[in-house]
Amino acid sequence: MMGKERLLAFTDGVIAIIITIMVLNLEAPRGHTLAALAAITPVFLSYVLSFVYVGIYWNNHHHFFHLVRRVNGAVLWANLHLLFWLSLIPFATRWVGQFHFAPVPTAVYGVALLMPALAWYVMQSVIIAEDGQSSLLRRAIGRDIKGKISPFCYLAGISLAFVDPRISDLLYVAVALLWLIPDRRIERLISEI
Repeated sequence: MMGKERLLAFTDGVIAIIITIMVLNLEAPRGHTLAALAAITPVFLSYVLSFVYVGIYWNNHHHFFHLVRRVNGAVLWANLHLLFWLSLIPFATRWVGQFHFAPVPTAVYGVALLMPALAWYVMQSVIIAEDGQSSLLRRAIGRDIKGKISPFCYLAGISLAFVDPRISDLLYVAVALLWLIPDRRIERLISEI
């Protein structure tokens, strides 16, 4: 059985690479004026939102694993599943930024946000199955309202991208704001340990 420290170190490395790829996708303005800088604003804003999302996953992952007792093969695969979907965020970020939030890239960006959320749920379920229903993690998660609302917001954003991509953008930002503060349920239990 692998210790959770190795899983956390591996996850840290992959997330660092994801962030590096995203920042390397940022191109300098094609000119030396403020207008040239303004032209890349959508690319920069998509980078900022994606950076926030990846940061939220990283932060919550660390909090989450404070409450995990055992890591087995199923947990490792569930974590890799999460990392796979997170690794696609740079692609979606670049596309949505380059095409100024056009419908199809905006919908694909929503899919790139939805899939890690679903993978997180899978990982959470696998960990609880390993640690047991009476585990600290199960207790901390409770009804998991934010975790249940988020995928529906992404699905709405994906659908609404074909109506008005700005609505999708607002939904994606709203979910990020919902998760920006680390999960207090977990923080409360960590402080009790």
